Amino acid sequence: MLISKDFDSGNIKVVSQSDFRDIQLEIEPDNKSDFYQWFHFRLSGAKAKKCKLSILNAKDAAYPPGFQNYQVVYSYDRQQWLRHPTSLEKGVLSFEFTPEYDSVYFAYFAPYSMERHLDLVGESQLSDRVEHRVLGKTLDGQDMDLLVIRDPTGNGPRKKCWIIARQHPGETMAQWLMQGCLATLLDQSNPFSKQLLQTCDFYLVPNMNPDGSRRGHLRTNAAGHNLIATAHQCLAVTLEMPFKDTTATPDAQFGWSPERCEKLGHSCLETIHEYVHSGLM
Repeated sequence: MLISKDFDSGNIKVVSQSDFRDIQLEIEPDNKSDFYQWFHFRLSGAKAKKCKLSILNAKDAAYPPGFQNYQVVYSYDRQQWLRHPTSLEKGVLSFEFTPEYDSVYFAYFAPYSMERHLDLVGESQLSDRVEHRVLGKTLDGQDMDLLVIRDPTGNGPRKKCWIIARQHPGETMAQWLMQGCLATLLDQSNPFSKQLLQTCDFYLVPNMNPDGSRRGHLRTNAAGHNLIATAHQCLAVTLEMPFKDTTATPDAQFGWSPERCEKLGHSCLETIHEYVHSGLM
């Protein structure tokens, strides 16, 4: 049996893995920070074994209530992420699991890797609506990608709309939402996106914190800084999504999922469209 985390966005510390029924783990804090809650690791060599995994330091996480009534996500192929129940007792998050295959991945939410990010940027730039720019380099030497999306046939003044995701790298839901935004904006057969791009140019930063994402951080960059801005000099909104599920529309199998994040991305663009054409600007 082996617990591993040395891959993109991996985060876990093994306290004990000598017994399938008592695998003891801890989440590692962000570099130079006390923040932690994001975890992502692989369990190997436990096929058909009844396992119990416990995260011992859940009570001191950045948002302990986030582990109440929480369902961990797991995947065998890293494509489909399913939900599995957990229990929180005396500050320890535990779950029992019997793997169907030789290795299984667990995470706080469905990961969005830097490789997937690069695929998203590369595929998006193939559209004639897209201009790709590199804003600069991160502390770890990664590119900061910007996608400028506009109607190449349009002219005249247009509003500038910025959408920025993953200032907190552990909130991978945000980049799944960005994937939904891009799918809508780049769909040339969609009359809605064509109309929207006649009045707005979009500036999308799909991942504002590549270093924190790759390092498996929850909230900070490589230097331990929280990148959330505290003030805006323009009309702005901050959108938060659940790690668990919605109360009104629960999904026992997937919970709040990447697919639902993508649909929300489309809905956000609808709201922007309504506001831009409301006469309030």
